[in-house]
Amino acid sequence: MSLIGASDIQSEQSVLGAVFLDQDVLDEISYLEARDFSTARHQTIYKVMRYLHDLNKPVDIVTVSNEYNKFGQLDKQDVDYFAQLADSCPTAANAPHYAQAVRSKAMRRRGIQAAEEIKSLSQQEFDSDEDYFAKVEDLISDLRPADTGKMKSFKETRKDYFAHLNQQAETIMTGFKLFDNWAKGLWRGWLFVSAGRPGVGKTAKLLQRAYGVAQQNQGAVLIYTQEMDENEIKDRMISSAAGVNYRKLIEKRLSDNEYARVEEMYEKLEELPIFIQDSAGVTIDEIRATAKQFKRQYGKIAMIAVDYLQIMNIPQKKSETRSQAIGKVTSAAKQIAREMQCCFMMLSQMSRESEKKTKPQLSDLKESGSIEQDADVVEFLWHDPNDYVQEGKVIQQYFAKGRNIGVNEFRLCFKGWRQNFTELE
Repeated sequence: MSLIGASDIQSEQSVLGAVFLDQDVLDEISYLEARDFSTARHQTIYKVMRYLHDLNKPVDIVTVSNEYNKFGQLDKQDVDYFAQLADSCPTAANAPHYAQAVRSKAMRRRGIQAAEEIKSLSQQEFDSDEDYFAKVEDLISDLRPADTGKMKSFKETRKDYFAHLNQQAETIMTGFKLFDNWAKGLWRGWLFVSAGRPGVGKTAKLLQRAYGVAQQNQGAVLIYTQEMDENEIKDRMISSAAGVNYRKLIEKRLSDNEYARVEEMYEKLEELPIFIQDSAGVTIDEIRATAKQFKRQYGKIAMIAVDYLQIMNIPQKKSETRSQAIGKVTSAAKQIAREMQCCFMMLSQMSRESEKKTKPQLSDLKESGSIEQDADVVEFLWHDPNDYVQEGKVIQQYFAKGRNIGVNEFRLCFKGWRQNFTELE
C-alpha cells in the first residue's frame, strides 16, 4: 500500500507554488527540509529554491529552470510543471499551514520506514546489546527534523544584532505616568500577571490600561472577559474614561448631560482598536487562533488581556496536578506574547493566606508554581486599611518581579464610583 496520498502531493504543490508567488515564504517555512517532500522532483525543486534564496537571488520559473540542472536533469515537462505549480496556488498566505502538513506526513513516513528497519535489525548479528541499541537510537534520532536555523554564531548574526541595537525598544505607554516613566511602558513580548484579592479593582485597572494602550495606536487590543458580559465591561470603561458615575450608569439614572458624555466617549472608543469577547471558559488555543487572525488583519497586536487566568478552560490530564495544567497555559501565553510581539496581560487570584501578610510575595499567587516562573512581570494590588486619602481607596501596587525593569512600588487611589485609578505622588 502506498504511503503517499493525493492530498500529500497537493500539499507539497501548494508549498512550492506559494514560493513562486512570494519567495519570502521560504523564511516562514525554514524548518522544512528537502527530504520532507515525497517525490524526487519536489525535493529537487525545493533544493533549488532554497539555494537561490540563500544567495539572495530571485526565485521564479526562469531562475529555478536555470539552476535546476545543477541538481537534476531539466526537460520540457519540468518547465511546464513549474508553471503549473505557480498557477495552482492562488495565495501564498496559507503556505505555513501546508508546510506543516508536509512535515507531519514526512515524519510519519520516516517513522514507518524506521520501524521496518528496526524490525530487520532483530535478524542481524551484533557484538553486544549496546551496539544493537546504538543502531536503534541512530534510526530513531534520524526521525527528528533538523533545526539548523536555531543555533547561530556571533559572526553569522552580527548584522541582525546591530540592527536590533540601533532600533528603539518597542514599548507601549499605558497612560499611568509614574509607571511609564519607570518601566518605559509595557514591553512587547511580556507576559504580565496582575494579581490581587477581590475588591481591589483588578478589572478596572486592566480596562484603564487597555484604554491607555489603545490610544497609542500601536496595534489591536484584545480583551477576554469571563465573568462579565460585554456591556458590563463597556460600562466600566466608559465610567472611567468619561468620568461618569458608575452606579448611575449601571442603574440607568443618567442625566441628559451625563448621557451626552457617554455618547461622546463611545464615539471616541469606536475609533480605537479595542475588541471584547465575553465567553466563559476560553482556552489558550482559542486566544492564539484569534490573535493570529487579528495580526494578519491589523498588522500588529498591542495587548491581549484575560480576566482571569484561573477560570479559563484549562484541560487537565489524569497524571497532572492543577498547577501543572495551569503551567501549560502560562507557558503558552508567554509564547503567544513573543510570537505576536505584544504584551499578554493576565489577571490572577491570590491565596487567602496573603491577607494575613503586610506585603504579598510571589508564593501568594494562587497555584503559583509556573505563573511566577513564566511571567516577565508580576504585579500585586492590595488594600492597606491604614493608608487612606479622601478621594478614594488607597491601593498599594507592588511589582514583585520585573524582567528588564526590576521591582518597585507605587500608591494608587481607586475611585470606585467612577472605576478609575490615579497615581499618588
